[in-house]
Order: sequence, then C-alpha cells, then structure tokens
Amino acid sequence: MAAEIIYGKKIAEKIHEDVSKEIKQLYNKYKIRPNITSVIIGDNKESNLYLKLRDKACEKVGIYSSHVKLPADISEKKVIDKILELNKDDAVHGILVQMPLPEHISASRIFEVLDPRKDVEGFTPENMGRLLIDDEFIVPCTPLAVLKIIEHEKIDLKGKDVTIVNHSTVVGKPLSALFLNRNASVSIIHVFTKDLKSYTNNADILVSGAGVAGLIKKEDIKHGAFVIDVGIVQTDDGIIGDVDKTVKDVAGKITPVPGGVGPVTVACSLENMLKTFKNCIK
Repeated sequence: MAAEIIYGKKIAEKIHEDVSKEIKQLYNKYKIRPNITSVIIGDNKESNLYLKLRDKACEKVGIYSSHVKLPADISEKKVIDKILELNKDDAVHGILVQMPLPEHISASRIFEVLDPRKDVEGFTPENMGRLLIDDEFIVPCTPLAVLKIIEHEKIDLKGKDVTIVNHSTVVGKPLSALFLNRNASVSIIHVFTKDLKSYTNNADILVSGAGVAGLIKKEDIKHGAFVIDVGIVQTDDGIIGDVDKTVKDVAGKITPVPGGVGPVTVACSLENMLKTFKNCIK
C-alpha cells in the first residue's frame, strides 16, 4: 500500500488564518501593523525566490515586509552597523538576515549582535540557547515547520526513534532539540556518518535535509515510517528532494517536494514575525 502524501498547504493555511486573526486583534488595540525588515546581501536566485513567497504571505496576513539590500562585497562591519541600526529602530518589529551570506561575513558574528526580541529566524545565541534548555521562545522556521507537520498528524513523539539527515545549525541541530524536548530518541547523521542505512532503517520518523537528490531509497526506510523531506535540489526537471520516489512504496506517510515542508516553513516565519511584533509592542 502506497504511503499517505502529507501536503503542507492545508497546514500552512491554518497558520496563516491564526496569524491574520491575531494581527487584526492587535491592530484594533494598538493601531500598529507589524513591520518586518529583511537584510539581503548580494544576489542569490534561490533566496530571491523564497523572499518573494514570504513577501506574498506577509501581504496576505497584514504584515508589512521591507527590504534592505546590500552589495555582496560589503564589509562585515557595515553589515553589523546596519543590524545595530535596525535593532534600535522602534518602527522595525522583526529582522531577518537572508541566508546564505557571502563567505567573508560570519553568520555567527551577525547573529551575536541581532536583538533576540527581533530575531525572526531564531538564530541568535539567546534563542538557540533557550531552545536547548526547553524554553522555546523563537524557533528556527524549518525545524518548526517539521514539528507542525508531525503535530498536525497527531503523532506523539515520546519514545519515537527519530533520524535526522542533517547536522546544520539551520535544520538538524535545532530540530534535534525540538525532538528531545518531546522525549523522542534522536540520531543525527551527516556526510561523515559511516553507515547511513543502519540509522535510517530503525527510524519511526526520518527527516532528510541533505540536499542530495535521491539520497534516501526504499531499502533505507523502515516499513511504515513517516518520511519528511526537507531537501531542495534544483534539476533540469524542476525542484526535487532527498527522497527517491520509490520510498512511497514502503513509508507510511511522506511529504512531497515541492509542496510539503516548504509552505509550512513560510507560514512558520509569519508566526515568528507575530512573536517579534508582540515582543516590540509590549
């Protein structure tokens, strides 16, 4: 029996609806709408596409999205100066630093100076640290999207064996903390892991975000597992994920690429924008 396909659109629409409703309530009380500023350094095709989707979603729920565009060769000091300026601007209720950054700019240094109250992506040391001590304040958007999908499917994570194919600070590390906070047993595998299959075959839930087309095949999957594909790979035939199409013959549930985690990630960024807005007006 083929796996159930879990599309993100319905989950995202519910988040949009909830965010829009609360923004209207806050506007009636404070007469202010959220103003979120994205800092964009250089020109990245994939980032620009994501930015357009996010801007469209912002408009839909009543969030004003502004952009600060900086040249790719800008110095790290000038970027930091701009972030500090936005931190102090009371008219800015949230800040996103569009990734990836040019090689000469340290992401960790940028996020060190960003005000945690305005940190839409949840990448500042304070917000990451709070996540690790089970005080989830503002959580990175893609890991939060994975959690929203699992919650939508009413899956109790307690005692579940989870494998994450990604150990980045954007996906794998924060996602592992979310799972551990809910008492799952978590394995994180990556390019240096010796035997991928020995981990994936035991997973009740498998999340893959390696960005390698067809990396996960049906023989790598436990029968009936929930497979969540976070991978994004641009090919001549369009965008695909990490998970081979044959996996649907073995998995119990699976998210597609595109149309799975992506729409929920955008929706989660709106939810985080609402949080930073409330941090600023209160």
